[in-house]
Amino acid sequence: MNYISSRGRAPQLGFLDTLLAGLADDGGLYLPVSWPQLSHEQIASFKTKTYEEVAFEVLSPFIGDEIEPEILRGLINKAYSSFSDQSIAPLRHLEDEHYVLELFHGPTLAFKDVAMQLLALLMDHVLATRHQRATIVGATSGDTGGAAIEAFRGAEATDIFILYPDGRVSDVQRKQMTTAYEANVHALAIDGTFDDCQALVKGMFNDQAFRDRVRLAGVNSINWVRVMAQTVYYFTAAVALGAPERDISFSVPTGNFGDIFAGYVAKQMGLPIKQLMIATNVNDILVRTLETGTYARDTVVATSSPSMDIQVSSNFERLLFEVAGRDGARVQSYMDELRDEGQFTMDDAHLESIRRLFVAARVDQNETDAVMQDVQSRLKLILDPHTAVGLGAARKLAPGDGVPVVTLATAHPAKFPASVEAACHVHPTPPAHVAELLNRSEKSDFLANDLSAVESFIEANARITAKG
Repeated sequence: MNYISSRGRAPQLGFLDTLLAGLADDGGLYLPVSWPQLSHEQIASFKTKTYEEVAFEVLSPFIGDEIEPEILRGLINKAYSSFSDQSIAPLRHLEDEHYVLELFHGPTLAFKDVAMQLLALLMDHVLATRHQRATIVGATSGDTGGAAIEAFRGAEATDIFILYPDGRVSDVQRKQMTTAYEANVHALAIDGTFDDCQALVKGMFNDQAFRDRVRLAGVNSINWVRVMAQTVYYFTAAVALGAPERDISFSVPTGNFGDIFAGYVAKQMGLPIKQLMIATNVNDILVRTLETGTYARDTVVATSSPSMDIQVSSNFERLLFEVAGRDGARVQSYMDELRDEGQFTMDDAHLESIRRLFVAARVDQNETDAVMQDVQSRLKLILDPHTAVGLGAARKLAPGDGVPVVTLATAHPAKFPASVEAACHVHPTPPAHVAELLNRSEKSDFLANDLSAVESFIEANARITAKG
């Protein structure tokens, strides 16, 4: 399988080179040249398979012959060996046609673990095979950073630098980044928002000289492998509810658009998904886009669901590429307008294509708290605020036609204890390993929202040069 850039001007790469590249040389995001197809019979067979077995079948077509099958099986099995639930992503029935898919049973209690644990092993494998080193950078609105650091801490072949918005992540999220003392780990508190952190990371990837000097690699969902790995749980959830013989809908708490784009990928591969529901908090750029056709940046508002406090959803570019008939030049023009004007307006045909694929709803703070209170009082279940946004949107958008609706539960409530207590007046109990880290001292560096300052810090602290 080869991969192409959403902006059409970068060379095609194989899977392993795409894994290491992260962002394409032209600033675009990689996608496969075509979508693998899984047959009705193959999807039906997933009912009797473990999560790891389904992962092997879903992911193999994207990897091709670049990793031997038995090696890939071993990496997949190792990636999920640390999860606290043997089903990896258990499905829980709430009421009527509503379900939640628990994606927080990994080591950092967030859905990011599902992809990040595998990404780290795949990257270690290719670097070892090629006798190379890499410098990993990433931006986080909260969960990606902890998941990435947990996956890469102590690695000999990589240094990892995670940028997070100072004061805009929960205490647990911050501690999961700042209490890793290994020499290869660097948590960087940036004076700005997540969008600023994300822009800095993109700026580093677009600085070709810097990129080459430190052998830059990315772990944000701009890296195709993150999206690829997340497609698996759409299949396991759907077949548990009767797919492929029946349609399933999914509501996805959405910030950077990577997780819900994985649902789009699963649909393209043959999974019968009826609706993909975009759930946002008051940082509702995607809801406004579907309503008006104009993708316009706005001010980021801090909420109780900080991982969704985003106004530039990077993975939306991948969807634009798809609905624009894979016209990289058209996508480039959209991105140029966004850079220069702070917004762009989609062609009518592109907007209508998106509306056929997705619906969207905004869930504000009062509505989020009300969902958490309702589920806790009636169903004796504590939701984190991001999952509450997802369920709130599902309740607004589900047509009530008997089609099961699965809300992705993206984080354990113990990651956001202040928000849970404010809404429900109960304190979520964290697993022992999380409770222990809250008492540890922290290690982080505060940096200005300045590309040259961040690049200088990374060059001074990375253990690699272009000749290394």
